[in-house]
Amino acid sequence: QVQLVASGGGLVQAGASLRLSCADSGRTLNSYTVGWFRQAPGKEREFVAAISWSGGSTRYADSVKGRFTISRDNAKSTVYLQMSSLKSEDTAVYSCAAARIVALTSSPGLYNYWGQGTQVTVSS
Repeated sequence: QVQLVASGGGLVQAGASLRLSCADSGRTLNSYTVGWFRQAPGKEREFVAAISWSGGSTRYADSVKGRFTISRDNAKSTVYLQMSSLKSEDTAVYSCAAARIVALTSSPGLYNYWGQGTQVTVSS
């Protein structure tokens, strides 16, 4: 059973970096596509990034491309989201999700498992 735990959020200044982690306590995450999503107060959930089960393929939202990097360590059953050059508009609750799918989908409805979100706040 996939059991996701997201961590690493916090309060930082604009321009700073932060790394989020998504760990599977069931240690089966290596067989799943994993995506990161975020949701700011009063706004819709937004796709951020996704990575294939092997880590060989990645996908990013245009708003974060060049600033965020998604990676995974299957030996640790953990997926990371390295965030750099943070902006105030990056402020949101970030959640990770997993799905046993082939494509790197940006649709949250296609992800089967979700972890508890972690708050990222960027001050300007």
